[in-house]
Amino acid sequence: MAIPDFQSTMLPLLQFAGDGKEHSLRESIDALADHFRLTEAERKELLPSGYQPILDNRVSWARTYLTRAGLLKSTRRGHYAIADLGRQVLAENPDRLSTRFLMQFEAFREFHTTRRDRSASESVATEEKENQSITPEESLESAYERLREELANEILQQVKAMS
Repeated sequence: MAIPDFQSTMLPLLQFAGDGKEHSLRESIDALADHFRLTEAERKELLPSGYQPILDNRVSWARTYLTRAGLLKSTRRGHYAIADLGRQVLAENPDRLSTRFLMQFEAFREFHTTRRDRSASESVATEEKENQSITPEESLESAYERLREELANEILQQVKAMS
């Protein structure tokens, strides 16, 4: 199975927290890797930057989004638990959680609007809007790679034009 996008990890993460206990991010990542039956290679596959496993990044962003929406609450550094609002959402038995679903919560709308206003690049915001299944870090890395390729092509064209 391919590594799920960060929105696909939201509901399983909330369900994992549904036991009411405090959980660490590392514990959650391992549980979701088991849930999605990821191979060892998929668990270790890194972002293009080479610094962080893709799954770790996606679960971390899912936790951030759920926390910002008020479904999870931070209990201490690197740990979280389900919030009352999260229990209510689980009681509704949704099929899937997504950023669109989270927009019904005022706290998430404020976070999303603030985050978008701080966007350093309009093209990054546009790409994220078009493909909301990638994390902000993946979006930035993709934009960086695209700019790098464009610059390399431009330099190559200038070199070829010289005598």
